[in-house]
Amino acid sequence: MKYIGIQQQIRRNNRKSLLLLFLFPLILILLSIIIAGSVELAFGFLCLSAVWFVIAYFTHSKMIESATSSEKMSRKENPRVYNLLENICISQGMQMPRLNIINDNSLNAFASGINQDTFTITLSKGIIEKLNDEELEGVIAHELSHIINRDVRLLIISIVFVGIFSFISEMTMNSTRFFGRRDSDGKSNLPVIAIAIIASIVAFFIARLLHFAISRKREYLADAGAAEITKRPYALASALKKVAEDPFIEAVTRRDVAQLFMHNPQIREKNLFGSLFSTHPPIEKRIAILEQYV
Repeated sequence: MKYIGIQQQIRRNNRKSLLLLFLFPLILILLSIIIAGSVELAFGFLCLSAVWFVIAYFTHSKMIESATSSEKMSRKENPRVYNLLENICISQGMQMPRLNIINDNSLNAFASGINQDTFTITLSKGIIEKLNDEELEGVIAHELSHIINRDVRLLIISIVFVGIFSFISEMTMNSTRFFGRRDSDGKSNLPVIAIAIIASIVAFFIARLLHFAISRKREYLADAGAAEITKRPYALASALKKVAEDPFIEAVTRRDVAQLFMHNPQIREKNLFGSLFSTHPPIEKRIAILEQYV
């Protein structure tokens, strides 16, 4: 895959962020009107969702650390990793992100954050110990590419919105418990509830599709970015082969957080819908593309 350039990719992701910020709220407004039955109630419902988004957006770092059982890694604890990261950041003229570690012997990594204060690269204990310097440098460059390309911010936005739609779907599915099968006049309200349930499911389905499409493409671009930064695409290809053998991180149980990783840490789960609902492109294809540079 031809690398399209960092600045062009940043501009593309900024446009996608704006599109998401328009499409997701629009879908949410329409869904709120359908469920609430009136514009006034829908406005209140939308306000609650907006509060949720703001809280989730600005507390995502703590949420991700909790969901992955990751903790801060100091330079004293692992100067090798710090030196590799620092050298790449100097070559790119960028400030170093924070470093976190997951105490798991499996091999995986991810980047997160929305700005310079929260940008973080998280590595598993296994990936640090089982990769040589060139391979680990390729992995770090891959995650730095996500930060440089603003992928991490784009994904955080989509993850938060998908979480909101997931909650709405679950709430609507359980609505029969609260509203019963008949209204105050004795008429059946099942048709209204059925419409609300269908609408929430469709909205959640669309939100997931948008998120998955973004998540898949970003991996190819980050691989290309790492190849451009390190000039050693074969090293990242070798690292991906090792990662593919054991990417499963025991602590990661949330699917939304799993999508941040360079290779899905819930890979043991089979996707019945094929690539349409895949969070990552096939790792074999990623390796094959990188090996074309050799």
